[in-house]
Amino acid sequence: MSQGLRATEVDLGGLVTVLASHLYSTPLVALRELVQNGHDSLTRRRLEDPAHPGAGRITVRGDRARGTVSVEDDGAGLTEPEIHAYLATVGTGYTRLLREVTGSDELIGAFGLGFLSAFAVADEVTVTTTSHREPAAGHRYRSVGGERYEVAPVPPRAPGTLVELRLKAEHAHVADEDVLREVLTRYCVLLPVPVHLGDDPQPLNAVPVPWRLDPQPADPQQARTAFAARFGRRFEPLATLPVAPRGDSDAAGLLWVQDGSTYGTSDNRDLAVYLRGMLLSEDARDLLPRWAGFVGGVVESARLTPTASREDLQRDDHYRAVQAALADAVVDGLYETARLQPGAWRRILARHGQELLGAALCDDRLFTLLADDVPVPTSQGDLTAGALRAAGGGTVHVALGSSGGFEEMLYRAMQVPIARGDRYAVLPFLRRYGQLRGCRVVELGSEDGNRALFRDPDRPLAADEAAWLSAALADDGEQLVPVRFAPAELPLVLVPDREAELKQRIEDDRADARIPGAALRLARAFTARTDGGVTARLHLNLDSPAVRSLLDAYRAGHPGTATAAGLLRSMKVVMAAASGEGRGDLTGALAALGDAVAALTAPAPTAPAAAPAVATTATATDHGEDTV
Repeated sequence: MSQGLRATEVDLGGLVTVLASHLYSTPLVALRELVQNGHDSLTRRRLEDPAHPGAGRITVRGDRARGTVSVEDDGAGLTEPEIHAYLATVGTGYTRLLREVTGSDELIGAFGLGFLSAFAVADEVTVTTTSHREPAAGHRYRSVGGERYEVAPVPPRAPGTLVELRLKAEHAHVADEDVLREVLTRYCVLLPVPVHLGDDPQPLNAVPVPWRLDPQPADPQQARTAFAARFGRRFEPLATLPVAPRGDSDAAGLLWVQDGSTYGTSDNRDLAVYLRGMLLSEDARDLLPRWAGFVGGVVESARLTPTASREDLQRDDHYRAVQAALADAVVDGLYETARLQPGAWRRILARHGQELLGAALCDDRLFTLLADDVPVPTSQGDLTAGALRAAGGGTVHVALGSSGGFEEMLYRAMQVPIARGDRYAVLPFLRRYGQLRGCRVVELGSEDGNRALFRDPDRPLAADEAAWLSAALADDGEQLVPVRFAPAELPLVLVPDREAELKQRIEDDRADARIPGAALRLARAFTARTDGGVTARLHLNLDSPAVRSLLDAYRAGHPGTATAAGLLRSMKVVMAAASGEGRGDLTGALAALGDAVAALTAPAPTAPAAAPAVATTATATDHGEDTV
């Protein structure tokens, strides 16, 4: 049976503890909240009392000996009813009401919770205030712990408010002037009202803000660079990228390209967000594009919505609008840098070429900008895609394997650079470049790439010739493939069968432990088309003078045929080792080379030579010249 509606009970002590001590990530946020309240008090007075001549100021003092910190403003002040209604009532703030009435975007407060943060660092909080509406009456609020408070009349002072904190023992260091300077500089540097530390006549926030300067300086780029150098916490800025309101975004600020090496998926995004001039988040990197790992910056907005702790942002429509605006600002800024600052643009490409390869794939405009400029890692160092294309005679060559391999040896002989397809974003970037520029991209190591590289011979070998060459040159698991390729001076190339290699790895007894089940099933389905019997293909270049001479000698029954074949067989093993494939007995091949040289330089035999014997191993010439 229903007992009717009942009021929710609130444990005020527990609520104050949670809000004061656990709502914020650091107790130092209390300083931010008190300065923010001072800012809103100054804004309120200007809105309610337009005749007031002063712009107002906020003064923060620390007394290490007494263990106190005070924050004073000459703003609107509070009447006694306002102390009870707003200062001592959780969740109610005059700022929110004033914003609703005036529509002002200058006010910062929103939730009526900030004052409670004072109890995170202080045992006792005292507020002495005089309202500009009642300049003849002064009031003092005092609370220990935040659960109970008292308000007493005091002699009036000039309109404004003085908040004094008696710090907890564990937070006594906050009263140190150096600590106050560091914290206030971080939080308040963009506040539009001056914030002073003690009696220092120079405000802590006397920093020229480039997007607020009116009129603009004669050299706006210099002003932006100076600002970026001050705020770039980890890396020196290479170039600045202005942010201006656009579309549904009101964000204004400055981004910059950082002079810090990045590669691929490294993420050095560094963005500070200020809400109406007060620092909200030092790490708002998610507002920047995921591909912009080389960008830092500072932006401010009046429309972004903070969480209750004011240390993060609500992911709402305004948030998404700012995200889109910042992505546009990065791309537009890079375009302007490339157009107007060629020196800076070259430094950006040198520092961030690898990451820009991936970034270009995420944004069509960025790809158009970078297609012919961004460096690509190749066998001959970093080259642009255009340089790769020119060196390849209109074709871009990409090796799918790791650095080294037969492709690098082959193309080094041709003096044609090949791109490192195993490096971050290189292969998809060059595929897209080929589509954009209408050029051919040969992917070495793929079936199609190898077909483009190794052409069919003018005429097939006779069956006996093919059988003899296979026996003389190929080892177990190697298939002889007569082809033509450039350069003609290279007689043969051993190409591992990548599918057979994969099959061997996944059929390893330990594969089940290393590879997830689903991936293992897919890999086995992929390699089912090969039995693994052919582990490599020995492409024999029929355009090679050396191969043609070997065939002529075989056809003529020359006595040195087996020795020459042994030389080529040893050369195959040495080349495989040099290319990083590591196939065959390198020591045996080197010994066979020595034996072949010795046989070829030995005195000519006196007996007539018989038909050539068949070389069957890598050391066919171990016992000198073969004769029958």
